[in-house]
Amino acid sequence: MSFSRSARGLVLAVVAGLMISTVTTGPALAAPEPPPGQSHREPGYGPERNAVAATDAPPQLRAAAAGENKPRGDRGGYPRQTELRTYPADPADKSIKLGLSPYHALAPKLNELQQRSNRISVEVAGQSGLGRDLYLVTLTAPENSAQSWMQEHWRDKIENDPGRAARDAALRAGYKTPVWINNNIHGNEWEGTDGALRVIEYLATTNDKAALDLLKRSRIYLNLTANPDGRVAGTRANASGFDMNRDFVTASQPETRAMREIVMGKQPVMMLDEHGYVENTLIEPTTPPHGQNYDFDLYIKHGYENGLAMEKAVQALGHPEAAKPEIPFRDYEPGVWDGWAPIYTAQYSMYHGAVSYTIEVPQRVNNDAYNLPAEELQRRSKINTDVVEATIRTTIDYADTHRTELIDNQIEIFRRGAAGEPQRQLPDGFVPGFGPEDRYTTEFPRAYVIPAGTGQRSAPAAARLVDHLVANDVRVQRADADFQLAGKSYPAGSYIVDMHQPKRALANVMLETGADISGKVEVMYDISGWSHRLLWGASVDISKAGAPNVRTSPVTIAAPTGGVDAAPGQDLALNIADGKDVLAVNTLLGQGRPVHQQADGTVVVPASERVAVLEVAKNLGVRFTAAPAGERGPLMRKPVIAGAVAADELLVLRELGFEVRPVSTQVLNNGFDLSRVDALFVSSGLDYRGLNAAAKNSVKRLFNRGGVITRGATGAAFNTEAGLLPVTAVTGREDANGVVSVTNGTGPIGTGAPESSFVYSPLWFTGLGAGVTAEQRYAEQNPLAAGHWLPNEDGQGPAQAAGAAAVVSGVDESGAKTVMFGTEPLFRAHPKGLYAQVGKAVFWATTR
Repeated sequence: MSFSRSARGLVLAVVAGLMISTVTTGPALAAPEPPPGQSHREPGYGPERNAVAATDAPPQLRAAAAGENKPRGDRGGYPRQTELRTYPADPADKSIKLGLSPYHALAPKLNELQQRSNRISVEVAGQSGLGRDLYLVTLTAPENSAQSWMQEHWRDKIENDPGRAARDAALRAGYKTPVWINNNIHGNEWEGTDGALRVIEYLATTNDKAALDLLKRSRIYLNLTANPDGRVAGTRANASGFDMNRDFVTASQPETRAMREIVMGKQPVMMLDEHGYVENTLIEPTTPPHGQNYDFDLYIKHGYENGLAMEKAVQALGHPEAAKPEIPFRDYEPGVWDGWAPIYTAQYSMYHGAVSYTIEVPQRVNNDAYNLPAEELQRRSKINTDVVEATIRTTIDYADTHRTELIDNQIEIFRRGAAGEPQRQLPDGFVPGFGPEDRYTTEFPRAYVIPAGTGQRSAPAAARLVDHLVANDVRVQRADADFQLAGKSYPAGSYIVDMHQPKRALANVMLETGADISGKVEVMYDISGWSHRLLWGASVDISKAGAPNVRTSPVTIAAPTGGVDAAPGQDLALNIADGKDVLAVNTLLGQGRPVHQQADGTVVVPASERVAVLEVAKNLGVRFTAAPAGERGPLMRKPVIAGAVAADELLVLRELGFEVRPVSTQVLNNGFDLSRVDALFVSSGLDYRGLNAAAKNSVKRLFNRGGVITRGATGAAFNTEAGLLPVTAVTGREDANGVVSVTNGTGPIGTGAPESSFVYSPLWFTGLGAGVTAEQRYAEQNPLAAGHWLPNEDGQGPAQAAGAAAVVSGVDESGAKTVMFGTEPLFRAHPKGLYAQVGKAVFWATTR
């Protein structure tokens, strides 16, 4: 490859050395120190999820506000002001030491500015997990209701009628340029909020004519702090332990869903996501691989040009600490800071028509640096805040200067999608440095079909997928009659995603398989594979060329799926194929209903419980059928789990209706009572060798009457040290990840499982001893369907994993029923179609 990017070789060598290290089956190690110039390499609960077990936040941490938020004035126009409720002063707010704005000071400041100015609006976009308000600030010249209606009409026209929008002279002249600034998504990267406050106060109160004229042509939207709970606590993650800058493709967190509503509702032509900390400052655009669904020609010219403009503005501040900003597209090797996954704020926003950036300010003040003297931290934070302000001001000015081109670009993105036009092939040098390594494209199918009825593997999964697509502004239609497509018949009620739609790129990035990019780049910043079609449990068919010829109706919400397909007097069966099925079982068990487990994992409920079953089926969308004649199987009990698990796993297990009591090595050593626990789930923060004698004895007593479920390297180490199943765990490369093809066994966990799974730091099992069953194996041929999986230093890679056991079960000599996962069935709450596998594992392990 030919590059004009000076620093690529050095950066690749350093980062490759960081990321190729092999995971052992012993206790997880702390993340290594990042290389110079890459101080932000915090993957966000990837391999390091094995190190620290999740805990429950003390109830007193929930924020309590004084009063209520009271909207003021006519909400039809602008300003749309709100008298914000206030929060009590919190002297423990971690931002105070840095000389920055504590969360409790934000509402009073915004209330004061709203009293002083009619150019500022503040609306509450949602609440954090702990109940703190999320403030959406809008800066624009005042508008009456008719003017605001016209702005919304034009916004809608750009997306839904882009052909006419391109010819609308009034729109081109009068549409206010929308720009979105997102701040503080990582709670301990504080300065975005304070830099935004400077810009807000200036634009709300200045009498400068140029600024006033700019607000007549623009709407500036600022999410003041996307993670107020993390801001107060000084944590990267939110209160649920989630890195929200990895959550956009899934939207599992309330704060992420609020940001999703902002980007969809405001439809910015440019956006910034303000972060820290990378030495000198980092300004996107990213290195390749670039997301293969983008119309990249409509991004990179303005993306690079404004990146250079922000670089100059940062240099003009005169801070030696920010004298040489780094632009990954220009300066880094491919994969070091990629634009591949739609999990990040900036990359997700591009699918809604924005030229977007992640900004990393230069001076570290979090983690170990937070222990520096307050004077030094405040010096650093001042520099960082200056950098934030400079990038925001530059982007607002750039969007105003180039407003016509940017609006035209957004219209063209949506027009190409609606017309079904192919992506453009870009020549080398399209922008300086653009070459073969930057060329990522795809061929869009004509349609996706989510079949109804017997063609659907899981009705709850199909409904969930449809609702998720609609929530992301993907157009879904429901067939009003039976139809045929590509030689296959579909019943009325089937869902159709016609790929001639404005946001076809977003639809495709969710529904396609993805790509194996292992051979294209040596390292990747974070995950490289995801697929709602393959990992969310629904059956989804692809039509490459033809579109259905059938009358359809637009979908705003999926049709109900719950019911009972059995006559009164018949026992009722539930095939556990989805997380909702698991929740249904736990709900019935929690009500004290008799539920029986059969050998294949199916559950049977006596006919006498029909009324309760009907209610659960209706509420959860699950479907019970007539149970086969014969033995019902042993009675189940609602399991109580002691969970040494990561934050994402804790959240999902509780969503499935399990009672989970968080534990760790320290918690068990402190005397945690396992006598009322039915299963131990080990994946993070539990080292059997580190347990004291009393804790080990308590665990061994659990083995005599309960079950064990393990995941990943920490779980495999626990299995070995505790002497449970006779298997050898083989570890792959630490950063390897993606969607994998699997073959299922006929045991209680493998039966009926999906034929795709997900891995991160993949693990597989060899040397299976007597009594150990391979519930699931990696595919015999290259198991990686999409993602990035190279061999580690020991030569262990996908070729060695092929055909090996990915999930195993067995009963140890003490009677402990044990299930071991080498896959990642709960990873970041994304692979929802794999949840049933975990539920079945818990039910099997705890039923005697």
